[in-house]
Amino acid sequence: MFVLAGLTLNITPGPDMMFVITRSVTESTRSGVISSLGIAAGSIFHTLAVALGLSALLMAVPAAYEVIKYTGAAYLVYLGLKMLLGKQSIKLNEDKKPVKMHSVFLQAMVTNIFNPKVALFFLAFLPQFVNPEGNITFQLILLGLLFNFNGTIVNILVALSAGRFGKFIKLKLNNSRVFKWITASVFIGLGIRLALLERK
Repeated sequence: MFVLAGLTLNITPGPDMMFVITRSVTESTRSGVISSLGIAAGSIFHTLAVALGLSALLMAVPAAYEVIKYTGAAYLVYLGLKMLLGKQSIKLNEDKKPVKMHSVFLQAMVTNIFNPKVALFFLAFLPQFVNPEGNITFQLILLGLLFNFNGTIVNILVALSAGRFGKFIKLKLNNSRVFKWITASVFIGLGIRLALLERK
């Protein structure tokens, strides 16, 4: 039941999947895959936070939730503006100016970590499948890793598909500025969306 419920949630489009699609289409399949791994690293952080009780603290302290939310939103908007106002355009020929994969990984990880909705989701979802008679911490970590593994596989498949679509679009449009605007708009949009989210 946990795997089925998790896969249903994994394949549901959300901010993380949109981040992967954007990277894959505007940059490269590799960039999308690395973004998936960065998101996975962020999810491991959230899993440990649930297991150690940090997410419960986030729920109990509204100010902490707001700080993390607005920090994440500001970071996404910053990434979008940086790309939008940058002098260089996204290159259509990936061999001319390869994207720095460590930066892509870190950006994906940070945006995931600073999304308090992800933390609260893990806090609400994982405990439902825990056996109270067993080692709760171990179970939470195991469930979180399993959910994360399935989600990463889904995101990688999305990256592979979106990357192929991106290559096709690049050949048709042959205009790097289009992808620069797309990426910037998505990042800024995700940042605004995060800033406007209300805690429930």
